[in-house]
Amino acid sequence: MALLVLAQQSQPFVEFTPAQAKQAVARELGLERIPRPDDAADGLALALAAWYQR
Repeated sequence: MALLVLAQQSQPFVEFTPAQAKQAVARELGLERIPRPDDAADGLALALAAWYQR
């Protein structure tokens, strides 16, 4: 629904696969590997997103 609204308003957006998001977290934090379990990587991704929204 959110993507539909953005498209209707001609707002730009990007989509990432779960793997791309996890790889970005690892790069951003300077980690050699993607954090495991997947929930840990997802939690870090959300924390980083919240941090950058401040």
